[in-house]
Amino acid sequence: MEKAKSEKQARAVPLAHGAAELPAVIIDEYSSKLRGKNGFLGDDANKTTFSLKVDELRKLLPAHGKDPLNKTPAKDISRKKINALLRGDDVEAAAVIMGAIEGFAQDFAGVIEKFLKTRIWSKTEKIVIGGGFRQGRAGELAIARTQLLLTAADLDVKLLPIAHHPDEAGLIGAVHLMPDWMLNGHEAILAVDIGGTNVRAGIVEFGKGKSLNLDETHVVESILWRHADDEPSRTATISRLASMLDELIGKAKSARLGLAPLIGIGCPGVVEADGSIVRGGQNLPGGNWESDHFNLPFELKKAIPHIGGHDTFIMMHNDAVLQGLSQLPQVKDVSRWAVLTIGTGLGNAHFTNRVVKEK
Repeated sequence: MEKAKSEKQARAVPLAHGAAELPAVIIDEYSSKLRGKNGFLGDDANKTTFSLKVDELRKLLPAHGKDPLNKTPAKDISRKKINALLRGDDVEAAAVIMGAIEGFAQDFAGVIEKFLKTRIWSKTEKIVIGGGFRQGRAGELAIARTQLLLTAADLDVKLLPIAHHPDEAGLIGAVHLMPDWMLNGHEAILAVDIGGTNVRAGIVEFGKGKSLNLDETHVVESILWRHADDEPSRTATISRLASMLDELIGKAKSARLGLAPLIGIGCPGVVEADGSIVRGGQNLPGGNWESDHFNLPFELKKAIPHIGGHDTFIMMHNDAVLQGLSQLPQVKDVSRWAVLTIGTGLGNAHFTNRVVKEK
């Protein structure tokens, strides 16, 4: 009886963009601007810092030797190529990548240790590691090595490489922005992940008919637009995104999928309750997304006012928060946990579960 009561209370949350209270968790903080040795702490461990370490190490190879990376800057080398170098016969190339992994892991462990020394992160039990860097072999090895360093330093925290593909995690997390009563009777929602390079939109399925099982949430269809290649205006970005969502609405209808009139959005930065972005949107395409005269949920609702004959409802939050929320089934047994997303920067968010499943 008490458990049912606590779960009911956990879902009686206000509906607001960037909310601190969500159905399953309290968001203790996100987009922390903790300072590190290179400026913000996130500048000490991201894809750029890994690339710099690769370039530094290749300079140590004998001057007469062949550059194993063919003089290509590390930032321009694909994950596939990095994976091939790690597994290939060129031991010098593999040594450069392994050395960069070790250096990155040392820095990453230092970043995590600084987070754990703060009041909010002090009792963190698990940290989800997401972002594009996690997807490659180098990222996986760096995370594993970081775990060993943290254990050696007697820090009792477990690192969890994000369970879903990082490209899908941000979409899946959008479901957890919505209270159950908005999902009941439906099978899927639309979700959007907006970044500095890509915009991804997808159909996220969470149940069949009357069965609501958020532990099995998954992406059934998605569309990717690499806007960095087109350099669109802000207005053109909204128009293209609306077109992507219209296409997905059509696909859901053709598949006879019970689509709720809901759109969940993840984007960089700090999101206010009214849907405005107040900090961190500088890399978004085609204009000032932090302007007092621009509101993404409002503009998108104008473009897509109805879904399935019902008024469209939109919820928006920080993209690292959404990646973290995708991992909820794997962190139900702890109270305090966090997410770090390794990409162009280092996204971060810290959570407290509202209901903890008995171990």
